[in-house]
Amino acid sequence: MDTATATADPAVTGEGTGRPGGGRRSGAWCAALLFAGVSAVVGCRVADTDGVTPVPQLLAFLPWLLVPTAAGLLCTVLARWWTGAVWGVALLGLLAWYIEPYGRTGEPVGPPVAELRVLTSNVEFGQATAALVDAVRREEPDLVFVQECEYTCDAALKRELTAAYPHRRAVEGGGSEGSVILSRFPLRAGDGVPGTMGMPGAVADVDGHPVLLQLAHPMPPLPGQVGLWQRELGGLRDAAAAARDTPTVLAGDFNATQDHAAFRRVLDTGLRDAARLDGADRTPTWPSRTTPAFGAQIDHVLVSEEFAARRARFLDLADTDHRALVVDLTLHGGR
Repeated sequence: MDTATATADPAVTGEGTGRPGGGRRSGAWCAALLFAGVSAVVGCRVADTDGVTPVPQLLAFLPWLLVPTAAGLLCTVLARWWTGAVWGVALLGLLAWYIEPYGRTGEPVGPPVAELRVLTSNVEFGQATAALVDAVRREEPDLVFVQECEYTCDAALKRELTAAYPHRRAVEGGGSEGSVILSRFPLRAGDGVPGTMGMPGAVADVDGHPVLLQLAHPMPPLPGQVGLWQRELGGLRDAAAAARDTPTVLAGDFNATQDHAAFRRVLDTGLRDAARLDGADRTPTWPSRTTPAFGAQIDHVLVSEEFAARRARFLDLADTDHRALVVDLTLHGGR
């Protein structure tokens, strides 16, 4: 057998066998490693579970998994590994499917009875308090949900905003533990949701209509604390499920996206994501230093079916790693 014939042998090159030859084996291995990592995350999404670390953390950035998948596909083409190419195309299809918005939509039943504007902001240990005060004065929301509002932040909000927002519910605390709801509408005490960080609740009298308000700030899914994160999101889900007969606004830093099963369970109670209702689903809110080019939407305003939403916008505030979210809501009477 001469050299030309030996070089063309499929057993050496892998051509026509679906397997890479020696010169292309490294590219196939690279693709296989990329696809294996993406498959672990997508597999948990298919199974409707958040899995274990690092899957919950990677699920927050599920749309960005298109990048390693595309890189893997390029490697399969260069390596002429066609079995791997099929694997990569299947992953692309699953990612495209799950990037679609999750949850219910629909128009509220009954006539409009009240208009209100909601702002939610994580001020990162109170550092962005001054920027938040400026944003509140500029945007003039009716309800303000503030996370990580420690003692100095709480004092500043009392000093600067009490005249415009005479009603409040708060859980005082240092660092990330403090949270505050400010309202133009009269409030009566709500149960709130127990958590490592403060999650106060209240019932607002919105032009004669009771509206349940619940601030969300569960623990993030840090390594070793995924179970705690799931339990605290479960507490928010239980609160939403118990309020099915009351118009509800559940807002804050959920430390979760629609790609997390624990967050989807909250939406499954019948709540809708206000940003999605206005066509702004998947607009990144964290980390603010890389948004909007890169990030995850973990700050949400969730509303019950009595609400319509419009003009969702995301505000860049100085000295915090979260973007604030403002949305205009219309409360409708009847179901």
